[in-house]
Amino acid sequence: MIATITAFVLSALAALYITPLMRRAAIQFGIVDEPDGRLKTHAEPVPYLGGLAVFLAFLISLAVVFEFSHAVLGILLSGTLMLLVGLIDDLGVLSPLEKLAGQSVAVAVLIKAGIFIKLVFIPPLAAFLLSALWLLTVTNALNFMDVMDGLAAGVAMIAALFLAGIAVRHGEPMVAVMAASLAGSLLGFLRFNFSPARIYLGDSGSLFIGLTLAALAMNVGYTTKNDLGMLTPVLLLGVPLFDLAFVSLVRLEKGLSPFHGSPDHVALRLKRAGLSVVRTVGVTYAAGLLLALSGIALMDAPDNRTAALLVACIAAVLLAVAAGVRKIGG
Repeated sequence: MIATITAFVLSALAALYITPLMRRAAIQFGIVDEPDGRLKTHAEPVPYLGGLAVFLAFLISLAVVFEFSHAVLGILLSGTLMLLVGLIDDLGVLSPLEKLAGQSVAVAVLIKAGIFIKLVFIPPLAAFLLSALWLLTVTNALNFMDVMDGLAAGVAMIAALFLAGIAVRHGEPMVAVMAASLAGSLLGFLRFNFSPARIYLGDSGSLFIGLTLAALAMNVGYTTKNDLGMLTPVLLLGVPLFDLAFVSLVRLEKGLSPFHGSPDHVALRLKRAGLSVVRTVGVTYAAGLLLALSGIALMDAPDNRTAALLVACIAAVLLAVAAGVRKIGG
């Protein structure tokens, strides 16, 4: 527990120091996000490299408070590869297919390091494929969601905090310390990313954070009380997953590729409906908290029947929310 708290505090302080340095570096080298008047409506260019600040703060914290075991090194190596893929993409030289190929390499490294879904009723090959699907989906969900000041970083921080708490409770020190370190680095970064943002995560940050959260979420036992507790990670990361599913379906309805940029994200619809950026982000944070609490309730449900009833209620609420969002800000 002491190591978990120390990792959180140290990474937050490191991010507070490093983020302004990365901002100055991005401006000096021209690594900025230019407004285009369509999807990118900020008033002036905003520097990237925020993801590099989060990564360095995360790494420094772990180096001080935790031993680099085989599993930790596997997560860090794959996270570094994903960071590099995102950084190259921030420079505008990757096609969607090349970006996906780079992500797949990072995921393969992670699975090779032994970080994959381990359920006794799933054959090894199926577990590898399901793990790859989970890792790529969560990674891209967080990347998709990074469309507003403070949005993706704050949602990821909430998920990381809850994941750290669950890991402490279940006696998983590696996950607890790494999740707390990630949460702290995001908290420090949010000092400069909250509206009006002075620096963005960029693809380097959102891809690294998404992969790390997805990997850590696979390494905690959720099914001690009921089998449906395995859905808890889906709820912990429910906000970006919901946004990814919603945006993909809307774009397909319009005859667009899910990877084609469009202002169909839930947050952008809420903004067009009249909410300010701060209120939109606040509503999204609240949704993240509620889904994370629902995940804990599901994990703690005393039997499978109670858990199934809870899953049905959550699904009904999410479908109702999707229908409501579909009607506003379109």
